[in-house]
Amino acid sequence: MSESLSQLFREKGPIRTIGVVGMGYVGIPSAVLFADLPDIKKVYGFQRSSPTSGYKIAMLNRGENPLRGNEPYLSELLQRVVERKKFSCTPDFSRIQHCDAVTIAIQTPFRNPKDLEPDLTPLLAGIRNVGKNLRPGSLVVLESTITPGTTTGIAKDILEEESGLTAGKDFGIAHAPERVMVGRLIRNLQEHDRIVGGIDDASTQRAIELYSPLLTKGQIIPMTATAAEVEKTAENTFRDLQIAAANQLALYCEAMGVNFYDVREGIASLKEEGVTRAILWPGAGVGGHCLTKDTYHLERGVKVLGRSLDWPPGEQSLFLSARAINNFMPTHMFHLTVDGLKRAGKKVEGSTIAILGWAFIADTDDARNTPSEVYRDLVVSDGGEVRVHDPWVKEYPGVEISTNLEEVIRDTDAMAVFTSHKEYRNLDPPSLKQGMGTIHPVIVDGRNVVNPDAFIRQGWIYKGIGRGDKNGHEIVEGG
Repeated sequence: MSESLSQLFREKGPIRTIGVVGMGYVGIPSAVLFADLPDIKKVYGFQRSSPTSGYKIAMLNRGENPLRGNEPYLSELLQRVVERKKFSCTPDFSRIQHCDAVTIAIQTPFRNPKDLEPDLTPLLAGIRNVGKNLRPGSLVVLESTITPGTTTGIAKDILEEESGLTAGKDFGIAHAPERVMVGRLIRNLQEHDRIVGGIDDASTQRAIELYSPLLTKGQIIPMTATAAEVEKTAENTFRDLQIAAANQLALYCEAMGVNFYDVREGIASLKEEGVTRAILWPGAGVGGHCLTKDTYHLERGVKVLGRSLDWPPGEQSLFLSARAINNFMPTHMFHLTVDGLKRAGKKVEGSTIAILGWAFIADTDDARNTPSEVYRDLVVSDGGEVRVHDPWVKEYPGVEISTNLEEVIRDTDAMAVFTSHKEYRNLDPPSLKQGMGTIHPVIVDGRNVVNPDAFIRQGWIYKGIGRGDKNGHEIVEGG
């Protein structure tokens, strides 16, 4: 079957028209990079005209970037390909009929991680829209992070059902997972190696043809579709595990009265051929769309593929334990806040606390699954008032966010730093204290962005993740 598909691809000729389904953090930069290639005639960005995201269509067609935050080169590229009429955004999925290749980049969150059941509704709807308009000789690539077994299973079944065509004979399917980080989308797409896995050799080779021109430094790494699914979920799971290891060590350091960052420096110094002790950084919590759920996709893969797992009886998955640690960190921030307020003779109830940073990652507006929200809910449930400052995030459902730090901190009792925005790296202890109007304000540093001693000298009560050497400091009177 693969040979007949290869022949069909040869008859169709080189890929000249591309469709990108899903205009988000992955779809938009991918689309404009494809459109900027000299051999590509046209790229269509497909976006539902929904109440929540339909506004992107008009913005994109005007050459305006709907993604806020610092994304080098993205806005310039978008404007250029729109002016050259090489890219346009549309809710009309019938135009997929004109595409040689279609990529799908739609989020795959979990409804409830406890039951390991993802909400694939948006993704499957996107796949159905593609299938209804699929033509022989086309290639469909899933870029969404998905449970292993999805490409050769439900995705393939839906495409065949909706199109009346046969995968591997009439059209190709591949999985080429995105590997991008907000704040560096264009660079990541061009420089990171690209994992490409088709359901057969013909699909893999066609996908390699699609992605190779995008790469400036990265290389193509081919494998099977299922292996590509495992690779992507494992990639993020391992990063989550590494962060959890740093977080757990930071909690140990706090309990034992030592500085995590001294310990980290010592660990990381052990380097020789074949030996490394690389260690990441602890923090106020892990947010975003990927790390918070990809472990569950990996865990679920064994079930979806119908395989058995040999495992120590009664032991929880190491990866799920890591998730639990990282999910706990906003709660730990709350515990540090309680301790800090107690030292100031106060309780959370009746106190006003400023959250600095609603985005989950520095210098962006990406607040998906932000750990700040968990902390906010804990403070409110304990009778405290919360104000939120973020220089990048303009709005978030149910949360009032201000860009005016002076107004946010006025008459507050404590502040908790949740995001390492550049604006928080030079906070001035005296002026902040004066603005808060309290003798011993509390600062809880969840990202190691402030100098503890500079705040302590001014009469602040300092608490920081991993700072066991400072968390019990003497309170300076009259600072």
